[in-house]
Amino acid sequence: MKRALTIVIVGVFAAMLSLSAPAMAVELAEDPTPTPSTTESSTPTPSPTPTDPIRGAEYWLDGYGITEAWKTTKGDGVTIAVIDTGVAHTASLDPAVVGGADFSGAGSEDGRTPVGVKDANHGTYVASLLAARPGAGDTGMVGVAPEADILAISVGFGSSATVPFVDQLADAIVWAVDEGADIINLSLTTNQLSWDQSWDAAFQYAFDHDVVVIVAAGNRGSGTSVVGAPATIPGVLTVAGVDPTGKASLGASTQGITIGVAAPSEELLGIAPDGSVVVWDGTSGAAPIVAGVAALVRSAHPDLDAANVIQRLIATATPVPGAATPSPLYGYGLIDAKAAVTATNVTHVDENPMGSLAEWVRIYRRADAPPQPQQPGEVPQVQIPELPPVEGQAPKPNPLMPSLESIRNGSIPLIAVTLPGILLALGVTAAARSIRSARESRTSSNDHSKELSSRA
Repeated sequence: MKRALTIVIVGVFAAMLSLSAPAMAVELAEDPTPTPSTTESSTPTPSPTPTDPIRGAEYWLDGYGITEAWKTTKGDGVTIAVIDTGVAHTASLDPAVVGGADFSGAGSEDGRTPVGVKDANHGTYVASLLAARPGAGDTGMVGVAPEADILAISVGFGSSATVPFVDQLADAIVWAVDEGADIINLSLTTNQLSWDQSWDAAFQYAFDHDVVVIVAAGNRGSGTSVVGAPATIPGVLTVAGVDPTGKASLGASTQGITIGVAAPSEELLGIAPDGSVVVWDGTSGAAPIVAGVAALVRSAHPDLDAANVIQRLIATATPVPGAATPSPLYGYGLIDAKAAVTATNVTHVDENPMGSLAEWVRIYRRADAPPQPQQPGEVPQVQIPELPPVEGQAPKPNPLMPSLESIRNGSIPLIAVTLPGILLALGVTAAARSIRSARESRTSSNDHSKELSSRA
């Protein structure tokens, strides 16, 4: 039912594909003005260990069951692809990055050079929320899955890239899958519901290879009123944002019918390329928190496929009082890492609960539908074999010239029938002329005799 509902709802967006949409504007789902972290808490829910102000400011670790989930796993053995503006070299991220690539044409081959002018540090913030390693004495900022590996993939937006963004993202997804990514994090959004058709194959390639794709919902503060692609693509897990009290963020989130879960998107921490810690907002941060929890689930339950990893994330989410389930603001609820990792009563699913991209493509891209079973009483359609190819033919004769066939079948019989009649007619005509001549001759003789008598 969930899958059918998702396909039908997302199908509403398909009508827009036939309309002329504005040029796609890609934006990062973050507050573009992060501020340096302060020493005392910048959050109303400090950690029980305030001796480390940085760690104490990561309120989501205790508030969303992450520290409890660490008793089972910290993400070992899981690889997460961060498709973003690149992951800079920092002491806390270098041990986590195991590979990378650039698809913008403006970065370095290993994806470790930040790309862009305004938001170049974005990918580094995202990666640090995901898998930053703690400092000496287990201090400093730590990621949600601090033992997971990262693939640093840099892409660029607008003039900061030499390659169209739709091509960058499609190629980056395929590369991430081929390099062994178990999870792909996309902390970016567009200003339109539809997406380039090339993304169909790229995202389906990820789904076919058992990859969980996590996408940010976008932010009202950045001008995104409703979710935009890729958050509208069936099969991805779209993440909305909440403030530190668990309420939907007015500026650092948006809403939409494709949202799956919600996570913190305000007063987040991130590590900058220079190693400093900053405070920032946006679903760009909510997405990697959920991606980190997904890494904990995949590490703790390596037998689960991508569909059932997503199923555990949404089935164990904490419902928001007074909100529908699913809700356009919270999806199925607030992410709960402990429950997602340890729950024993999660229903197994055979299909992705966030919908089927392949089915959407079949319906809305007007692909070939599967053959329908024959109804009782229906006249079967006889398959007529194709005729052999026509052999070469001689040039057609001039229709005005007689042919052997026309002489044999037409001219000869016609002559046989009409010739006697013609001869008879000629004979009668000749006889009539002879009689008329004889009469004229006698008449002339009589007239001559009369003339002689008169003279005498």
